[in-house]
Amino acid sequence: MRVLLGEDTDLPELYAAPDQPWLRVNMVSTVDGAATGEDGTSRSINNGVDKMVFDLLRELADALVVGAGTIRIEGYAVGRKPLVVVSRTGSVPPTQREAGAGKVLMATVSTAPYVDEAREILGRDNVLVLGSHRVDLARLKDELVLRGYRHLLSEGGPHLLRDLLDQGVADELDATVVPRVIGGSHRRITDGPPVEIPLRLTTLVEEEGTLLARWFVER
Repeated sequence: MRVLLGEDTDLPELYAAPDQPWLRVNMVSTVDGAATGEDGTSRSINNGVDKMVFDLLRELADALVVGAGTIRIEGYAVGRKPLVVVSRTGSVPPTQREAGAGKVLMATVSTAPYVDEAREILGRDNVLVLGSHRVDLARLKDELVLRGYRHLLSEGGPHLLRDLLDQGVADELDATVVPRVIGGSHRRITDGPPVEIPLRLTTLVEEEGTLLARWFVER
């Protein structure tokens, strides 16, 4: 379904998640594939309509699942929704160390060098050890659903998106393409070893050249 964004567009209805455990990833890029701008963050390439959908998806989510590197680079502040930090080192990002009890969870591995420190900062029950060398993202999704977080939103980064797709955990990719070309060397929305994942386009919203596509992962 292609939609021109207007005053009568019901964005919450367009982006409503199915009534089942659901994990979607929201990413932005330029027409030439850059996922970040010159400052190394996505903030330097996004625009107003992308921010509108970004805020909506956060509002619809029960919890956010984000890679530790992205939290550091993008400077995530403590938000209203619970934040799940995915980290193979177990290091809690500086901006999340003073969060209230239960506001931040950590998904890490048994070999993580900072797992004990994470338990001290976040509380033992809020540190999920899921695997020995890589985070088992399917187990993470199951654990979060058991805690009542059925609708999950990931904002990447590119390594995490690649792994969510590779491990069959992502149900949906919401990809914004802004009408800009910036050249240079920038990361794409996925990073890491090759993956081959078929997608099905369900909705395409257009606003002054910005394309907001809602893709479902084909099983």
